[in-house]
Amino acid sequence: MLVADIAGGSFPAVINILLALRARDRSGEGCRLDIAMTDAMFTFAWYALALGTAAGRFPKPGELPLVGGSPRYRLYAAKDGKLVACGALEQKFWLAFTAVIGLPPEFIDDTRDPEATYAAVARQIAARSAEEWRPILAAADCCATIVAPLSEAMRDPHFVERGLFAHKIAVGSGKSIPALPLPIAPQFRGKTKD
Repeated sequence: MLVADIAGGSFPAVINILLALRARDRSGEGCRLDIAMTDAMFTFAWYALALGTAAGRFPKPGELPLVGGSPRYRLYAAKDGKLVACGALEQKFWLAFTAVIGLPPEFIDDTRDPEATYAAVARQIAARSAEEWRPILAAADCCATIVAPLSEAMRDPHFVERGLFAHKIAVGSGKSIPALPLPIAPQFRGKTKD
């Protein structure tokens, strides 16, 4: 994932260009923009930055809940090697998740020994294939799902219905491929009238 290029470059550029256009509309004057990808990267480290500056100690890699420090927010390998993504941070989702996977009761309180809980969840998930877990997790409303390969995600009915990959570009020899989808509202994705 090209976080710096897209999220740190393109998106801040678009935001600042729009702000510059609005400022020009009000003042009648243009401006020069200086957008640096590395500047925007601090935005993505907001939580660690806030903790470090407020507490005087910056978290270590993997220490925080959203980057591997919690068994509630991790990837787990199923029996077939496919991944189950767990995002059950809230207690109600965690309890639903642990119930549906059959986690032994001594591991449900993940604050006692997060690594032991992680290992126990990993064992439970590894006992079944992704396709066995898919309907179980979907019915449980537990913030967990099977990670889809990109080729499969492109065929997902949700994204097909929204027309995310409907726009094609020619690549030569009469062949066309889907254009890169951008986070543009559906009503703005159509062709403009001349």
